[in-house]
Amino acid sequence: MLKRRSLLTGAAACAVSPWIARAESVMTDDGFYRESWFLDSFLELAEDVATAHASNKRLAIMWELRGCPYCRETHLVNFAKPEISEYIKARFDILQLNVIGSREVTDFDGEKLTEKRLAQKYGVRGVPVFQFFPDNTMGLAAKPPREREVARGQGYIEPQPFLDMFRFVAERAYEKGEVLRLPQSGKFSQP
Repeated sequence: MLKRRSLLTGAAACAVSPWIARAESVMTDDGFYRESWFLDSFLELAEDVATAHASNKRLAIMWELRGCPYCRETHLVNFAKPEISEYIKARFDILQLNVIGSREVTDFDGEKLTEKRLAQKYGVRGVPVFQFFPDNTMGLAAKPPREREVARGQGYIEPQPFLDMFRFVAERAYEKGEVLRLPQSGKFSQP
């Protein structure tokens, strides 16, 4: 039963931090925050890239770990900002994976692995991690795993550099020889 004090506290929190009221993040039964617009996938990466490309989008993987405070912050701070979430939703399909998970994922080379083994294969160690992939899979399977990515962001990234990271990929700055430079926040969780 809700008490008057609880309702007032919640209303006061929304008045002080208006972004809380707009957050689309929900806590799932498995203990992860999830955005309503994240990709629902059969966990076949080549298919996910093709589906994203057909919608004029790019595939990005967000690696997380249950209980990670910086993953939570990414959801409740960064994704809660409309200018960030709207930009990303319009240009990216985000696939959420668990760095120690047991779901089976089919990699670009056809290998079927658990999320945990896929994370190891790609050298994902801290969370959150964002991996960005090209808009097509041509030649991707023949490349070593880390060379399949066009960019990577690791650890908690403050909102503006976070948005800049997505712009870097959406605008294909890597094709122009530019390098993604992110401030070192030092905020990441180890699995």
